[in-house]
Amino acid sequence: MRIERLHTAANVATGLAWLAILGTLYLVFVYVPTERTMGIVQRIFYYHVPSAMMSFLAFFIVLVASLAYLITRRRGWDITAQAAAELGVVFCSIVLITGPIWAKPIWGIWWTWDARLTLTLVTWLIYVAYLMLRAYLPEGARRANMAAVVGIIGALSVPINYMSIRWWRTQHPKPVIMGGEGSGLAPPMAFTFRMCLLAFLILFIALILRRVVVELLQDEVDHLYREADLAPPERG
Repeated sequence: MRIERLHTAANVATGLAWLAILGTLYLVFVYVPTERTMGIVQRIFYYHVPSAMMSFLAFFIVLVASLAYLITRRRGWDITAQAAAELGVVFCSIVLITGPIWAKPIWGIWWTWDARLTLTLVTWLIYVAYLMLRAYLPEGARRANMAAVVGIIGALSVPINYMSIRWWRTQHPKPVIMGGEGSGLAPPMAFTFRMCLLAFLILFIALILRRVVVELLQDEVDHLYREADLAPPERG
């Protein structure tokens, strides 16, 4: 029953995500005006920043789920941490791809080793290592325990990353969304950004629900194999 409810919720979230993403495509490429200084390349902002926020959300979920697993030893928390880490790496990868595309015409360079960019890369590498650890260690409590520790340690880089452009002088621009003096965006741009953020959030919810459902179904398959005295198939 739990899997069925999660599957239904994932289907609903997926449908809403499709509608929201189609709506944001219209807003970004038709409705919102072109930024005066940076030109059309500034439109990457509407996907770059929400991706960064979703990666932060994912890594926060990894932190909470990992702590909860170490306290309760419940498999559900381990599954949640794994799903969130995978999504965090995906969204962080989008950040690392769209950032240089945006930077090249504005800064004249693809990459610079400033605090924000470097910390983003470090966070991405930590969670890639987290996923590699889960992939290569045998299933069981040892893998879950080690993954939880790495997930918690990796999450410590997120607040440092978030505050880096406030603490240090960086090539990366100062915040325009929560910079302390208003959004710094024209009303159509602020509206479009909020809608993109909402669309990415719905997409994030749909993806994490689907990933959790897949892992729960795999657990049930493994359980059926064990009941039949057969070795469970290796997971790809």
